Amino acid sequence: MILMDDIIREGHPTLTKKAKEVTLPLSINDKKILKEMLEFVKNSQDDEIATEYDLRPGVGIAAPQINISKRMFVIYVEDFNGILYEYALINPVLTVVNNSEIYVPGGEGCLSVDRVTKGLTPRYQEINIKALRYDVASDLVIPIELNVSGYVAIVFQHEYDHIEGIMFTDKLYDELPNAKPAFEIISPED
Repeated sequence: MILMDDIIREGHPTLTKKAKEVTLPLSINDKKILKEMLEFVKNSQDDEIATEYDLRPGVGIAAPQINISKRMFVIYVEDFNGILYEYALINPVLTVVNNSEIYVPGGEGCLSVDRVTKGLTPRYQEINIKALRYDVASDLVIPIELNVSGYVAIVFQHEYDHIEGIMFTDKLYDELPNAKPAFEIISPED
């Protein structure tokens, strides 16, 4: 089981190196790592488990964040229509479909960054991901291709940056005049 102490923090050299391609067929150890990363993200979103194990909530995690320099990451996030994106990806390739810039209002967060950050991270509105998907339930590795947009595209780009050795803090801007928020923040008074 992955815990917060297993996640390396900003400044660690593994977070700034481009991760290595995963050798296929997928090893038993790589399958175990992917399962544990997915379990971590799911557990971090469960209030009871997160409290018990002192987990910070997350919607994804990349292998370099647990000091494994391999091109693997997991995503577990619902979009604003309630569609769940649950993926354990191997050797993903990202291409831009729509290069309009968007951002997370208030800025992004990261399990590897413990400090408060100021600024916005520009992301592309829509991307295409080609990868191998490890299906934990069937124990199969399946080629997939996805087009994602909006907030979900931001999540995929954030994790993809980790396997490229890029932190979101490397891309912070005070303002992004040509970008649009990926969603609106509605205050309780509204």
